[in-house]
Amino acid sequence: MPAWLNDAVFYEIYPQSFYDSNGDGIGDINGIIEKLDYVKELGCNAIWLNPVYDSPFMDAGYDVRDYKKVAPRYGTNDDLIRLFKTAHEKGMKILLDLVPGHTSDTHPWFTQAKKAEHSELSNRYIFTKTVWDAPPQYRMMCGICERDGNYMVNYFSSQPALNYGFHEITHPEWQLPCDHPDCLATVEAIKDVMRFWLDKGADGFRVDMADSLVKNDDEKVATAKIWRGVRDMLDKEYPNAAMVSEWCSPERAINNAGFHMDFYLDHAGNGYNRMFRGGDWGAEAAFNPNGCGSLKEFVEEYLPAYEISKNNGYISFMTNNHDMPRVTAYLDKRAIKLVDAFIFTMPGVPFLYYGDEIGMRYQSELVSKEGGFSRTGSRTPMQWCAGKNLGFSTSDEPYLPVDSSKDAPTVENQKDDPDSIFSVIKSVIALRHKYDDLKGNGELELIYENGRIPFAYKRGSMLMLVNPLSSYQTIKTDYRGEKVYSIGSFETVDEGIRLSPQSFVMLKLS
Repeated sequence: MPAWLNDAVFYEIYPQSFYDSNGDGIGDINGIIEKLDYVKELGCNAIWLNPVYDSPFMDAGYDVRDYKKVAPRYGTNDDLIRLFKTAHEKGMKILLDLVPGHTSDTHPWFTQAKKAEHSELSNRYIFTKTVWDAPPQYRMMCGICERDGNYMVNYFSSQPALNYGFHEITHPEWQLPCDHPDCLATVEAIKDVMRFWLDKGADGFRVDMADSLVKNDDEKVATAKIWRGVRDMLDKEYPNAAMVSEWCSPERAINNAGFHMDFYLDHAGNGYNRMFRGGDWGAEAAFNPNGCGSLKEFVEEYLPAYEISKNNGYISFMTNNHDMPRVTAYLDKRAIKLVDAFIFTMPGVPFLYYGDEIGMRYQSELVSKEGGFSRTGSRTPMQWCAGKNLGFSTSDEPYLPVDSSKDAPTVENQKDDPDSIFSVIKSVIALRHKYDDLKGNGELELIYENGRIPFAYKRGSMLMLVNPLSSYQTIKTDYRGEKVYSIGSFETVDEGIRLSPQSFVMLKLS
């Protein structure tokens, strides 16, 4: 396990939306390099970079045309190598986004595989035997290529699924077992991509749709076996490299597949959702001050997952990501402060989505761009300062518009405001770095009554108390300590600690 993960706080950068250094309306790698000091000063010592590979951008770069080439709009391979080098000089790590389940339909592998004549790449993707064979349980593209067969896609029509085999063979005339040489060759091709960038300075990968490799693999046994082999390769050849999975199943992703981290994702009705986004646009979220939320789903899901995986890896909370509406669409500013204070004081390795530190808004009215659809409103340009395009670009037409509101949040108008979300995030991340008990490996004791709110949690000598509600609340506890940080006020009473409405308190225990 890479030791640096214990004190890692990640910042997710959506490259086309972060900072445009050359005025073409699209963010780029040199823009990221220019803003590294900003990220570091915020307290983030690691970056997850969404895909920067060559792509036709039918799905924002998650449709890769060339895994070993940086998209020209972002710069060059040399620019990316310079980003690695500059980040390392500042004590920062960079994870690239690995897309192993599919490629673009313009990738050279696919343009060869879809030809009628057989080649060594004919089985790199999943094709049925004939064009008349299109089983309804699979997502197939039918009758659009020279080859007599239909091909499986992972999601969008432009994303043909790479062939890692089938765990259960239901159509032997075209489905291959996982140990078929051509399926093993697919695994080796992805390992080759990983080695290519690790050798150039990358510190690891966030893995897109990590559970999507082997088909007919409901329990993900065969998929986990592939990732365990990748982990063995990393342990042997790149022991300081790390992987985080888009999986949201710590037992499978961490314990079985060998990922160092697994994202706690927002799925309808799950623990993450019920804490921060539940019901009708947050109406039943635990952090909503209206009192309609509960800890029940979160406690029942998260605590067992944490206990079973904590000795093998980290569950990663995130403020948001590029695939879901920003939390500003669900909760008010005060509630978001409490959410952030909670996320950055929990065990695991936390991730901060660019712009969340200033409370950027979700722009729901935008037309889909580059396959974003409902996600487009969470991918708008970073808002740095007053003026043209809020400091993102000098272009007259940036690829997406910035927030046009008169009170649009920017780094400039948030960073020196003690009442800002920015101030909370920067302060709490600093405390996470300062106190070992608040880092990734620290223990956790959750203090609550039958899923009710408010609640508290203890991490070694540190006690955090949270009252998301709009009224004064008392948490029953015998713990006492010295205040380290607070949002709102508190007082010690006979039965415990009384908290003001919508408050968060951190105590160092006596």
